[in-house]
Amino acid sequence: MSLFRRVGIIARLDKPQILDTVKRLMDYLEEKQIAPVLESDLATMMPGVKVDISLLKELGNKCDLVMVIGGDGSFLGAARAICGFDVPVIGVNRGTLGFLTDISPTNFSEELDPIFAGEYLEEKRFMIEAKIKRQNRPSGEGVALNDLVLHPGKSARMIRFDLFIDDQFVMNQKSDGLIVATPTGSTAYALSAGGPIILPKLDALVLVPMHPHTLSNRPIVIDANAKIRIVVCESNLTYPSVSCDGQLNITAAPGDEIHITRKEGAIRLIHPKNHDFYDVCRNKLGWQTGYTN
Repeated sequence: MSLFRRVGIIARLDKPQILDTVKRLMDYLEEKQIAPVLESDLATMMPGVKVDISLLKELGNKCDLVMVIGGDGSFLGAARAICGFDVPVIGVNRGTLGFLTDISPTNFSEELDPIFAGEYLEEKRFMIEAKIKRQNRPSGEGVALNDLVLHPGKSARMIRFDLFIDDQFVMNQKSDGLIVATPTGSTAYALSAGGPIILPKLDALVLVPMHPHTLSNRPIVIDANAKIRIVVCESNLTYPSVSCDGQLNITAAPGDEIHITRKEGAIRLIHPKNHDFYDVCRNKLGWQTGYTN
């Protein structure tokens, strides 16, 4: 008997082939006498299907496993929605890179059979949260699994800001912004901006400047429990934005303080038993395989 009796399903809605994958997954679950629970927006794309339906924000409370069908972007959105629930999540890759969604959509039964039999790897990925204060009053907040990014928004101007770590002044920087990435996000936007890859099991954050005016401003790796404070300088002529996983934007103003900390709890991420982070990097990033003379 499966360890998971009710499985929530979240999926992207912009590709017809994804609905086909959802239908095949539902058939697979029902054959195993596992009850699928469709996220409500997904259910509207499948009229006539007689299964339980749940709002996204409530899905984590109604299931003992959540499956995300799509790419890493879909997974990130799902992670933010269920981060308050102690429920594991697994991804079926219908996107491009798929660092987080590592189950194949073409033959997923071979990979899912062992998982539902209890043979899998589980790891915990921590998240970070940002709280913006304006004149010592809250003006916005957000949560991210990959990264929080301070950027100019629609403006092409650079941003000037002060950076503090654990209340110690680090630097005043003029740049296109700053990426604060978790180990999960170190292979995403931070990597393209010149940041290092951080092993998922490490309790660390990486701060990556974006096109700094001073070329000696380099990425910094810090403790994941550090408290980061960014002060947007009053001299800025534009209102920058804080982006959460590239999906949610919060407007900041000159003089605002952005407080970034590790969020309590973690996302429980399930992988097949043979999951290998270095193998994922080789496949997704095109690293050379084998030895050459």
